Amino acid sequence: MVLESIINPIVAENKRYRMLFIGAIFFVIALILSLMIFEQYATMLVVFLTALAAVPLMYNIIKLEEEKDTRFDSEKTLLKEHSKALTAFTYLFIGVTIAAAIIYVALPWDTVTNVFSAQSQTLQVIRGSVTGTTIAQQFGIFERIFFNNVKVLIFAVLFSFVFGAGAIFVLTWNATVIGAAIGNFIRGNLATYANLVGLDKVGKYFQVISIGLFRYSIHGIPEILAYFVAALAGGIISVAIIKHDFGTSKYEHILLDSADLLMISIGILFVAAMLEVFITPLVFPV
Repeated sequence: MVLESIINPIVAENKRYRMLFIGAIFFVIALILSLMIFEQYATMLVVFLTALAAVPLMYNIIKLEEEKDTRFDSEKTLLKEHSKALTAFTYLFIGVTIAAAIIYVALPWDTVTNVFSAQSQTLQVIRGSVTGTTIAQQFGIFERIFFNNVKVLIFAVLFSFVFGAGAIFVLTWNATVIGAAIGNFIRGNLATYANLVGLDKVGKYFQVISIGLFRYSIHGIPEILAYFVAALAGGIISVAIIKHDFGTSKYEHILLDSADLLMISIGILFVAAMLEVFITPLVFPV
């Protein structure tokens, strides 16, 4: 496959910033193919094709991480090694998110409505469930968001365990939802300053874009990192079973490493929910 050959897992881990561009390239190609082939189903087809392009790379990285479990005994060393893969995955996710946000802002509104229709519906549901002003309401919102995110995390583990790198479908969907949220924020606010001219206009445009990216990055990046940590844990176990390591002392070590990853992912998810409910509204009250 052409897209599969763009970058190998070793380069992806050592030059992680490249994954930012890889994610954007995957999304743009998926979007073009979706609009050319089945435009009426583009909203989900673009997610499927983006994930499909990323599956070989993600699976090969997971295989590489599973091999590290058999080479290193120190859990501290393993977690340090896993951080390379997790950073690469996060860059891939950010690349998809930024590409989705740019396309949301740049394309004609009719095309945007078609491509991001399912994501827009999801955003309306999310916005309707995170309104609250009292402390009791905020803690209720936190509980709802945290346990909903835990449910997504469980799906990420199961998808990775059953399909190897299957969690990339869940994660790509989340990337397009956050990209649509950023794009919607930027597009809506840019219209407010469209009548300005000169440096004032440029300054306001830059401010809106920066705020839009930062607003959803506060909780979005740690949240998606948690999903990737969980997906890596499920994928490592899946690869170990495929390689017939099941029942060996190596497998016990792999289970211990995966359990540590799962605990870390839940902790990160807790922090992400706290940021979303208590910090983001303070920084961006509107």
